[in-house]
Amino acid sequence: MNIINKVITLDDGRKIEIETGKLAKQADGSVVVKMGGTMLLAAVTCAKEAKPEADFMPLSVDYKEKYAAAGRYPGGFLKREGRPSDYEILVSRLIDRALRPLFPDDFHAEVFVNVFLISAEKQIMPDALAGLAASAALAVSDIPFNGPISEVRVGRINGEFIINPSFSQLEEADLDIMVAATYDNIMMVEGEMKEVSEAVMLDAIKFAHQEIKKHCKVQMELMEEAGKTVKRAYNHEDNDEEIRKAVETFCYDRCYAIARSGEDKHTRSDAFEALKEEFMQTIPEEEREEKALMISRYYHDVEKRAMRRMILDEGIRLDGRSTTDIRPIWCEVDYLPMAHGSAIFTRGETQSLTTVTLGTKLDMKEMDEVLIQDTEQFVLHYNFPPFSTGEAKPSRGTGRREIGHGNLALRALKAMVPVGEANPYATRVVSDILESNGSSSMATVCAGTLALMDAGVKIKKPVSGIAMGLITDQGNKKYAILSDILGDEDHLGDMDFKVTGTRDGITATQMDIKVDGLPYEVLEQALEQARLGRLHILNEMMKTISEPRADYKPHVPRIVQITIPNTFIGAVIGTGGKVIQEIQKKTGTTITITEEGEFGIIDIFGENKEGMDAALAIIKGITTVPEVGEVYTGKVVSILEFGAFVEILPGKEGLLHVSELDWKKIDKVEDVVKVGEEVTVKLLEVDEKNGKMRLSRKALIEKPEGYVEPERKPRPSGGDRDRNSRGFSRGNDRGNSRGRGGDRHR
Repeated sequence: MNIINKVITLDDGRKIEIETGKLAKQADGSVVVKMGGTMLLAAVTCAKEAKPEADFMPLSVDYKEKYAAAGRYPGGFLKREGRPSDYEILVSRLIDRALRPLFPDDFHAEVFVNVFLISAEKQIMPDALAGLAASAALAVSDIPFNGPISEVRVGRINGEFIINPSFSQLEEADLDIMVAATYDNIMMVEGEMKEVSEAVMLDAIKFAHQEIKKHCKVQMELMEEAGKTVKRAYNHEDNDEEIRKAVETFCYDRCYAIARSGEDKHTRSDAFEALKEEFMQTIPEEEREEKALMISRYYHDVEKRAMRRMILDEGIRLDGRSTTDIRPIWCEVDYLPMAHGSAIFTRGETQSLTTVTLGTKLDMKEMDEVLIQDTEQFVLHYNFPPFSTGEAKPSRGTGRREIGHGNLALRALKAMVPVGEANPYATRVVSDILESNGSSSMATVCAGTLALMDAGVKIKKPVSGIAMGLITDQGNKKYAILSDILGDEDHLGDMDFKVTGTRDGITATQMDIKVDGLPYEVLEQALEQARLGRLHILNEMMKTISEPRADYKPHVPRIVQITIPNTFIGAVIGTGGKVIQEIQKKTGTTITITEEGEFGIIDIFGENKEGMDAALAIIKGITTVPEVGEVYTGKVVSILEFGAFVEILPGKEGLLHVSELDWKKIDKVEDVVKVGEEVTVKLLEVDEKNGKMRLSRKALIEKPEGYVEPERKPRPSGGDRDRNSRGFSRGNDRGNSRGRGGDRHR
């Protein structure tokens, strides 16, 4: 084995090790990246030739976590790793978005990148190492790749930036972003923030890039030691300069005119397609099929150049806007009468119909990842049906795109959605994209804000989002930053930069850059233009609803939340859940209990106020400590010769002795009270040793005038005691109650 090891030392002394030559040697390239006890294996393979019909880069990236890495069993019946989790898909996307732009434009062979978490230290976040592992595997292969790259996480804690913080450190951070870059250029940024400024975010990106440069330099050394500085030769495109010039001559001016027309998306798309087909008719019929892919590629380049020149030279965009204009916006809330909250947000030809559903803690999303076991109170789901773009094809379920866009919108909103007493509900936001022409994830953020306010969720501040684009001219350094980009401007442009935030700062961002050498000054300008754009959008949203509704809608189930000492949790639940199940059945409510430190948080969830009040009364009864001197109305649960047992609170019974029934002499207990009747009593005494309670009805009755206390007979000793004396011998009371199943005097 030719094992090569390289080490990257972080500023705080932590080390990242890269090893190649030991594992997965039949792959085109493989490495193991290690930090502390966390290890990732990355392996890359590439097809020998491109498929004949391929005219794009068929890259597949899969990140997978092995449960054995953390010494855990997978859940489920099969007890093995199954379909990718949302987290694994999100990490795969982070890797893919950083790598994809760096493969040569004319390289079309299938490339597969696999990254496995094979050892996991609990506090180390493996996603921050995944991009480095994938790039290093490509570096030691002969696959053509214009890298290397690396990805790092930056957190800001108490005003200080930290590279690759731990799970616990990140809980204290007000900024959490992932940055991918080559030695020279930023490629990708994604993360969430707690209303930080544009300047802080830009500083975080610069801080990350300084660290990434060290990672790239080590990979270059690794590539040289592995003898992989020269990559494989390939020829995946046939070219014909005569046809290229013919497409340019026939189509460019007419493409420019179509782009300049300001037509809607479908009209413009149809016109572009008709122009390409018109050119195809100029090619001899017997050559059309053979040259179709080539002509499509050349035509795409002409269409792209025409649009870009129009924007750069005239400052006019495909729909007639200037570079800073935002498309017309209209909004509506409470569109769906039976949803807990709903909103429509429409900006140009992009539309989201978003709903909010409020549930109990039982409805929270359960996370069972290799390193994360938790519940999420706030979730957001994003759906993108084919009809939203006019496509005639079936929906195939949730894809990676839906998960990625939904996660971005979730990050944008979650810091503004309260938890705990301010919002005891599990909250689900669902965005269904009904029309799409650019930036549907940002429409989701805006619609989500409106729907949450419509539902009466007391969000801290409203959030809006905007997608920014970039058109550059490498030759003369000319560029144009575009606010609120269209789908074509995203596809044909050089940057897709999404920014969300409140009036006071940024809450989330996602940036993909497709051009080399983007100066920080351009990013700074884009951030400022984005700030102005999202404030404009926010102002338009506030015309529809400016703050959360004062109350939830009438058909929203209500939650009553109380806090109890954790010592009472067992009493409320009961043996095998018997008590809590009986309360739910009796009152028609749903009850959840969460232990937090020394307290239990009880949520009572129901649609009927009477049932909720009844459940609350029962629970308060169980968790209330009886106080001497207080008056209680209880139910007679049993009668004995010497008195009656009265349940004054749920599960708490005391003895009402025959002598405490009335001022007059009572010969028979049943003459005053009967089983099942309610009786009002006063708590006279609680025995400190065993908790037995002595009750009195007599104490609540006015003493008769001239009443004389009867003379008491001396108490007999031993076996000669009168049976009625048991009422005064508290040690025997328990024995008399055992026939009913236990101690009646808690």
